[in-house]
Amino acid sequence: PMQVNWNVLKLGGLVVLTAAMFGFSEIRNQRRQIEQSEINFLGDNDLYLTEASVNKLLIQNYGPIKNRPKEEVVLNTIEQVIQSNDMVKKAQVYLTIDGRLVSNIVQRKPIGRIESASKFYLDDEGKRMQLSKHHSARVTIITGAVTGKSLEDAYVILEYINNDEFLRKNVIGIHVVNEGDYQLRFRLENFVVNLGGVDNLNEKFKNFMAFYAKAARDNSLENYAVVSLEFNNQVVCTKI
Repeated sequence: PMQVNWNVLKLGGLVVLTAAMFGFSEIRNQRRQIEQSEINFLGDNDLYLTEASVNKLLIQNYGPIKNRPKEEVVLNTIEQVIQSNDMVKKAQVYLTIDGRLVSNIVQRKPIGRIESASKFYLDDEGKRMQLSKHHSARVTIITGAVTGKSLEDAYVILEYINNDEFLRKNVIGIHVVNEGDYQLRFRLENFVVNLGGVDNLNEKFKNFMAFYAKAARDNSLENYAVVSLEFNNQVVCTKI
């Protein structure tokens, strides 16, 4: 008579039982409803977007989330809906085992604010960003003849300013006189700095810092109205 290998049968039965249990729990998991929607803003504490406005955006474009069966929820679509908002840089959405829909949101970061015929932010990637109803960013103000080209140049100047601690703290405005002709406004002093174009920024600012340090030592900063950096390798000052 053929011997029955009970160990093999037991193992086979265990595999079938485990698979059945996993399958059953997967079906139950899919049928579970979303218990709650959780929204997290990553990075800066400045909220240009609120949790309520994200929820409203989802309801308008996707319908209610809560009490919806998990299998009906398409995470990619929800991410796209959130990313359609002008304030959002990136969204990552996932479901937890206990039925929470979690949305992690990275907001766009404004570095300049355009105050001309139209008003908007310039973000850290050099793109236009609409103003927020919820928060006003304390960033460098850009005024004057803003065009596509002068906005690109303003972004180059802002990038330079933001990488220098002294300039970041002290430059409060960029004024576009014309394309290729820019002025800087300072926080504490009454003078403006004529930068000219965005060529040789490193050299221009190096010369400016040397002038500023010497004038600060001599207590003569308040004597100057205009400091010009647009001439080759020199600082030309106009006294009050």
